[in-house]
Amino acid sequence: MITFGSERMLTFGGVAKHGRGWLPLIGLNALIGSGVTLALPTVLGRSVDSIVAGSGYTRWLVVAASLIALGVAASIVDAFAGAACVAETTAWLRRRLVKHVVRGGPDGAREFETGDLVTRVSANASDAAQAGPAAVTAIAAIAPPVGSLVLLAFIDPWLAAAFFGGVLLVILVLWTFAKRTADVSLAYQETQGRIAALLSESLTGLRTITAAGTAQREESRILASLPELHRHGVVTWRILARSGAQAAVVGPLVLVAVLAVGGLQLVSGRITAGDLFAASQYAVLGAGLGNLTGVLGELARAKAGVRRSAEVIAIEHVPHGTLPLPAGPGQLTFDQVSVVADGNVLLDNVNLDLPGGLTVAVVGPSGAGKSVLAAVAARLRDPSTGQVSLDGVPLQAVSRRVLRKAVGCAFERPRLVGRTIGEAIDPHAVSPVRTLAAARATHAHDFVSRLPDGYFTSLRKAPMSGGERQRLGLARAWPAGRLLVLDDATSSLDTATERQISRTLTEDRQHRTRLIVTHRPATAARADLVIWLDQGQVRAIAPHADLWHNPSYREVFA
Repeated sequence: MITFGSERMLTFGGVAKHGRGWLPLIGLNALIGSGVTLALPTVLGRSVDSIVAGSGYTRWLVVAASLIALGVAASIVDAFAGAACVAETTAWLRRRLVKHVVRGGPDGAREFETGDLVTRVSANASDAAQAGPAAVTAIAAIAPPVGSLVLLAFIDPWLAAAFFGGVLLVILVLWTFAKRTADVSLAYQETQGRIAALLSESLTGLRTITAAGTAQREESRILASLPELHRHGVVTWRILARSGAQAAVVGPLVLVAVLAVGGLQLVSGRITAGDLFAASQYAVLGAGLGNLTGVLGELARAKAGVRRSAEVIAIEHVPHGTLPLPAGPGQLTFDQVSVVADGNVLLDNVNLDLPGGLTVAVVGPSGAGKSVLAAVAARLRDPSTGQVSLDGVPLQAVSRRVLRKAVGCAFERPRLVGRTIGEAIDPHAVSPVRTLAAARATHAHDFVSRLPDGYFTSLRKAPMSGGERQRLGLARAWPAGRLLVLDDATSSLDTATERQISRTLTEDRQHRTRLIVTHRPATAARADLVIWLDQGQVRAIAPHADLWHNPSYREVFA
């Protein structure tokens, strides 16, 4: 079995143990609180007997006041330690979840909707972080009733018997509550995730929704799961209310039973008035077990949060090797590469040997596998079978740092990341000179220089067209040292700008290999070679001028 420490398994116990130094402190304070709770009735009982006797009560009252002060101090420390433990565990778990999402790459996160992932990383991680404090609190809550049973047995065995019978009923109520709450909490969190996923999807396509006039329909689609969420919430509150009502009935029964037996024992002279007072307080402790429904509810939510977080932790990291790349022109080789997803063959036994330093266009009808080929070339996904090599080294054997410095990618709809335009071009902020050079090469500088704050303009507030976003995406990929993979990355550019960038790519002074997915015949015409894909297979490799004589090839651009 893979252990939690290997980062491949997340368990309730693993999350709880991450409380580290806080959990012992929480446990210690819980023990102190339990000790005070158990000692106080006996001390107050002695005070009652001393008052009845008319002497010695001052000492017992001082002890009682000291115990109360100690209990208050323990409660304050426990509240602080619990909050700190949850905060640290939440931060740790969120870092771990984000790490697995990011390092899992596009394939790893494909099975999750974006909004659902956000819910798991934010709300569910916070719920899971309650595991440690809630578990310690639940365990510590056992001490007072057990101690009460023992101390009542010392006072009088019949008192202990009456107490024990009532506590069994309370435990039965709590066990039923815990069992029913766990499933409902998980269902509630899963429904929350589905609603968040639909909302995220709609926000991404908000412009399309507005243009199509389907806002009301989209609102209904997003909120379609709201009644289900309401049902789960109602069931949760019903379970809580039912258990609370049962505990409210059973609790007084425990107290009445103990007082009835205690009264008989007092009349018979077997116990003192102080003993009866102490017994009544211990009965209250037993009845107070019913208040554990809140703690058990936290445990159920934590368990559900851990389960949903564990599904994210199970995302496989994209494995990388440790090899460097030798000096080379950027020769790209596909050796019997096939990609199969959900039973569909996306690439079928592709064999390519592309000389370094060339501009290679990838063309084909929709669904031919162009974007898949580009993703495999950039190692954004791995082939199901076969191997892709760069200058003779399999991509899977190259270290992450070396690979990402050597290979740059730009996409049709780039997701720009960073606070400013400059950070979107160069996330690592290596050099302003490098940022400016990349922007000039891809003609992004033309519009960035016109912005009020230039490269320091807020990315979120910068007014940009689709073509301008594509130019920033190209600029971000431009510093790559060996291979540029452009997946329809110039489709939104106007003809003049696209021609300028194509000329820049063709006349690349760094002599990098350029793999360009395109639908434009002019781009294919400027390339040194064209890979013609059809249904996941390479139909031909030749210059555009040679392929243009084929009517089927011309239909690709129709």
